[in-house]
Amino acid sequence: MSTPLPTPDADARAHSDRLLALVKAQVAAAGGAIPFSRYMELALYAPGLGYYSAGARKFGAEGDFVTSPELGPTFAECVAQCAAQVFEQLGGQADFLELGGGSGAFAEAALQRLQELGALPAQYLILEPSADLRERQQQRLREALAPEVFARVRWLNGPPEEEWRGFLFANEVIDALPTPRFAIHGGEVFEEFVALGADGELVSVQQPADAMLHAAVRHVERDIGAPFADGYRSELLPQLPYWIQAVGGLLVDGAMLFVDYGYPRREYYLPERSDGTLVCHYRHHAHGNPFHLPGLTDITAFVDFTALAEAGVGAGFDLAGYCAQASFLLNSGLAERLAVIEAIEDPVLRHRRTNEVKRLTLPGEMGERFQAMAFQRGVDIRPAFARGDLSRRL
Repeated sequence: MSTPLPTPDADARAHSDRLLALVKAQVAAAGGAIPFSRYMELALYAPGLGYYSAGARKFGAEGDFVTSPELGPTFAECVAQCAAQVFEQLGGQADFLELGGGSGAFAEAALQRLQELGALPAQYLILEPSADLRERQQQRLREALAPEVFARVRWLNGPPEEEWRGFLFANEVIDALPTPRFAIHGGEVFEEFVALGADGELVSVQQPADAMLHAAVRHVERDIGAPFADGYRSELLPQLPYWIQAVGGLLVDGAMLFVDYGYPRREYYLPERSDGTLVCHYRHHAHGNPFHLPGLTDITAFVDFTALAEAGVGAGFDLAGYCAQASFLLNSGLAERLAVIEAIEDPVLRHRRTNEVKRLTLPGEMGERFQAMAFQRGVDIRPAFARGDLSRRL
């Protein structure tokens, strides 16, 4: 029996109702249905109303889910170690670009560790479209960082528009890209749309897929060596190559690191995953209804890491490696961080930090469910994937 989802207060429900009214208006303007990907875009990013654009607290114990940086500084410190190796190889003006800064916890810990390593970037850039999150990040980093370190932080509204050198990092970003959903009926490819039911509620309907989605589905079928069964339904991001080119195409020398939950393609599209990978989060409850309280609910889909590898290589990068999060952390200085944790005198703090590492690395926690993939151009970060590389599974 599923656990009932928490009931929102009056203000939260009113917020959701405003977003729902926007969605319904767009459905009407489109002639009765909008692609699911467009609904997901509105639900997550509509200015002032979407889940990531409004003011509700999303991260940590008070929010809807906990990301690796929210557990403590260890995750960010290990990523900083990897970035420091890139900066050392570039040997000059180099920047760190974080896509989606969350609460600012990652930037705080990463910059403090980079300062300890003597490897501060020329600029620490945060691409953050949410005005509310940007304000929270600015306040946190201004209070936590030394003034000369905070002076290196800049916020961007979009990807860099000029060529740059450095390190690009994205944690749990690709899973939140608005994704089309497809279904197979009679051997033909259909796309999921969102329409209004008889009582005015949001419902899913299906229409013949356009040429781009149709071609993308057939590409996956050829790659996995079998057609999808009738009734099979899942997610697919045909726009991923364009997104990678947009965020990283002007990185002329450096590396890109993506950490997210997902599978290689042959595991992503297993026959038993016939209803896809979409998952929603509301106040630490996972559920499968993307129409529940839009604007208050996070909507994500697992990442096809084979598609990500294709997109990165297609953008002109070399694949540096692909491994479980635990392996990446172990390859990026985790043993050194553990030694620091074990030397903490306060037993309560030491216990909390030890549990942080366990959650980051244990197979039943984030250690294997989350995976890391990196691309390089003009640098070499393959040592960060030397142990536990899974590229053969792609």
